[in-house]
Amino acid sequence: MKVLDELCHSLRLRILLVVLIVGIIPISLIKYGASHFYEEWAMNNKSIEVQLQCNSISNQLISSNYMFDTSSEKVNAEITQLANIYDGRVRIVDNTLRIIKDTYSLDTGKTIISSEVIKCFQGSTSKKYDDNGRYIEFTVPVINNRGESKQEIIGVILVSVSTNSIKMVISEVTKKLDLMQIVVMVIVLIIAVAFSRSITHPFKKMTDSIAEWGEEVDEEAISKTMTEFTETHLIAESFASLLTKMKNVDKARQEFVSNVSHELKTPLTSMKVLADSLMAMGDAPAELYKEFMTDMSEEIDRENKIINDLLSLVKMDKTEAKPQVQAMSINDLIETILKRLRPIARKRNIELVFESFREVVADVDEVKFTLAVSNLVENAIKYNIENGWVHVSLNADHKDMYIVVSDSGIGIPEDSIGEIFERFYRVDKSHSREIGGTGLGLAITKNAILMHHGTVKVTSKVGEGTTFTVRVPLSYIE
Repeated sequence: MKVLDELCHSLRLRILLVVLIVGIIPISLIKYGASHFYEEWAMNNKSIEVQLQCNSISNQLISSNYMFDTSSEKVNAEITQLANIYDGRVRIVDNTLRIIKDTYSLDTGKTIISSEVIKCFQGSTSKKYDDNGRYIEFTVPVINNRGESKQEIIGVILVSVSTNSIKMVISEVTKKLDLMQIVVMVIVLIIAVAFSRSITHPFKKMTDSIAEWGEEVDEEAISKTMTEFTETHLIAESFASLLTKMKNVDKARQEFVSNVSHELKTPLTSMKVLADSLMAMGDAPAELYKEFMTDMSEEIDRENKIINDLLSLVKMDKTEAKPQVQAMSINDLIETILKRLRPIARKRNIELVFESFREVVADVDEVKFTLAVSNLVENAIKYNIENGWVHVSLNADHKDMYIVVSDSGIGIPEDSIGEIFERFYRVDKSHSREIGGTGLGLAITKNAILMHHGTVKVTSKVGEGTTFTVRVPLSYIE
């Protein structure tokens, strides 16, 4: 539940962050773009207006011969009116670079050395925008047309126009956009909170449901709760599946503990009964003492075998315990195993045959692999009929080796085949105890084969025998 709470909190924060970013960035870009676009548009528009006025004044300068006689009241009024309308400054420069008219009356009669003015006399007009000084300065030539094919620049109109009015409008627009941005941010924040709550609501409901159920967690109820929301449908299925697996693991653990307790207790109970019987007899004959002590010794051996098998399983269950793998001859390994088991087969007159189709060298853990093969062959001997047979074959291809253990034994019922690899499972419990089985051999075999990244399959028919097929890669890869 703590994990789900942390997931909900993290998810909610991320959703808030994403929605806020998605909401704030566009309005910020709009704000910047709108003010920048308006400023550029207003500057260009004002420049065009002023240039049109200057072109008109330029024509009047030519027609009134103003470049040589500045006494024209009409032209002076036009120049002054232009400067007043645009809150600027107008200077008229003749072809000797002398200022013949200045609306500020500061530089009249002075010579101006300016690159913009010189370029304008050469036929190249200029426009300069000074954001710090808040003005636009540009030049307009005064052109005297001498016929259709010849033009002469006899003067330059140098105009400086204030941009304060534009800046004031931009300031007002920016204030409104700032207010709009705040409103949008508040709206986006409300939407983000509502959206994050709606997204995390299924997880919150699931957490609350689990908390209410406590120890008795019902995966069907959780699945029903979560699948009410499409956002958590897949999580619902995975979570329900996980709970089912946890229940199965817990059930298997309980069964394992119960079976271990029972298996360990049975030999002890037998020894306790034998010991109590001897003590109750008083002066029992020596032959009876010997018989009872023999039985107790067998029970001790059985207890020891169970403990050893349990220790083998524990070692294989440890994920950190890596197999001690080395390349070795599987033919020689199986020969050694069968040599050890042949005396057991001879006692029941069971024929034990090994058939090797080729020399096989593979990477295996000798101890664990020997234990796996030994259990299969030993079971084939123990659960066989008198005068029966056990056939072991070894083959390989370019990738895997195959070990097949077949017998003429009692066979395994079809409904039990899927459970024979479970710990302490016995098909016939009474027969298993008679021959000394612990119910752990096939579990050990399966774990050892899986540790080598192999598989083990079984086919069987009651009364006709059983066949185990083991496939293990020739090369061990971690």
